[in-house]
Amino acid sequence: MEVTVVLAAALVAALLWLLSLKSRGHARLPPGPSGLPVIGNLLQMDKRAPFKTMRKLSESYGPVLTVYLGRQRTVVLVGYDAVKEALVDQADDFTGRAPIPFLNRATKGYGLAISNGERWRQLRRFTLTTLRDFGMGRKGMEAWIQEESKHLVARINDTGGTSFDPTFFLSCTVSNVICCLVFSQRFSYDDDNFLYLLHTISETLKFGSSPLGQLYNVFPWLMQRLPGRQHKVIARIDELREFIMKKIQEHKETLDPSSPRDYIDCFLTRVRQEKHNPTTEFHYDNLVSTVLNLYLAGTETTSSTIRFALSVLIKHPKTQEKMQQEIDTVIGQGRCPFMEDRKSLPFTDAVLHEIQRLLDIVPMSLPHYAIKDISFRGYIIPKDTMIVPLLHSVLKEDKQWATPWSFDPQHFLDQNGNFKKNPAFLPFSAGKRACVGESLARMEIFLFLVSLLQHFTFSHPAGPDSVDLSPEHSSFANVPRMYNIIATQRN
Repeated sequence: MEVTVVLAAALVAALLWLLSLKSRGHARLPPGPSGLPVIGNLLQMDKRAPFKTMRKLSESYGPVLTVYLGRQRTVVLVGYDAVKEALVDQADDFTGRAPIPFLNRATKGYGLAISNGERWRQLRRFTLTTLRDFGMGRKGMEAWIQEESKHLVARINDTGGTSFDPTFFLSCTVSNVICCLVFSQRFSYDDDNFLYLLHTISETLKFGSSPLGQLYNVFPWLMQRLPGRQHKVIARIDELREFIMKKIQEHKETLDPSSPRDYIDCFLTRVRQEKHNPTTEFHYDNLVSTVLNLYLAGTETTSSTIRFALSVLIKHPKTQEKMQQEIDTVIGQGRCPFMEDRKSLPFTDAVLHEIQRLLDIVPMSLPHYAIKDISFRGYIIPKDTMIVPLLHSVLKEDKQWATPWSFDPQHFLDQNGNFKKNPAFLPFSAGKRACVGESLARMEIFLFLVSLLQHFTFSHPAGPDSVDLSPEHSSFANVPRMYNIIATQRN
């Protein structure tokens, strides 16, 4: 009898929950599929690539739809028009950032990436200004990248034409650029502590892009209590935080406010200036977590893009050869490339854009958040709703790209072979929460890859057909597969 009563009560509760989903409590909430109690629409999602399910659902429910990831109400924006209208045309309404549990745990709730309101405004304005002052997107940064590319070329030269895994060479290279900005120092490719930290960053991205990582974000209270890999990953992130805190302490002891060396010095100086301001966001916790944000975001995504680029060029050797011919004609092999060379390298520029489009590095972007009720396209997106601008659907949209699922540099070339922009090229998102390091990443991708193609021809030991361009991990990020490659010196 008691069991029957409990089952009946559970059934009634489930029916009431489903009815509440149908009505959504908001008559103008975007449409979407019905879900189950507690788990919502999770069973309908492709656990290894949920963005594919979201895009498929839009065929039935339109470009603005509602799904439930567990109990979290989520509005998904599909296609260029919907994403651009939200993030650019209604930018002020969509500046909120979702409190992603895994990132929240890693940053202790502080820092630039997941902040909102006045904290976000202060930290973003300061970070953009400071990074620009230290050369992001300018000549100073260009010189740093050119210098680092020499270290990369030298290290690849040492492989002597034998096969090698380029993963950590590229991670070291890209990370050293961030280290120069943030710590005013670079690290040796043989530094074991440095390599350990880079491995931590790599494992963090893989975990965040695994079904287990997504489960953590949906049910953090449960995952914190269950055994599993999540505890090891979080422990490694805490070690990365300790490394950053040690660097900050070293900066404190040697700080000269009249001569800042890097981002940390500038932040510490601002902390001193605002120490009597009770509402300031310039304090130790925000410094640690913002440096962690810059370090994580600035290392793995860019190095993964360059690694994927090498795989694409190995898969398409004629494209690699054509790029080399263009680079040889414009720059030659005797000097470093400069950003101003890009306008004279339309085919190379088109290939690099197409590589980023095809990789689709962060298919769901970093989710946004409704910090108030939002009116959008005749719907109401209620406060506390997570919002996913589906960048995957923009970069692979039939309306925007002639052959969205294939590698085709012609997407970025006109009939005369000149480079042409496409507004739907949004790998860094758009609007007020677009990636703060976009100009730096673009510079790194261009300068490092042109430099590499000046010096080497890349191949796979088993031939181009052995290269699989599908991601090894998908979800938060599309993580490219790792390959041993061969770099043959060019004469």
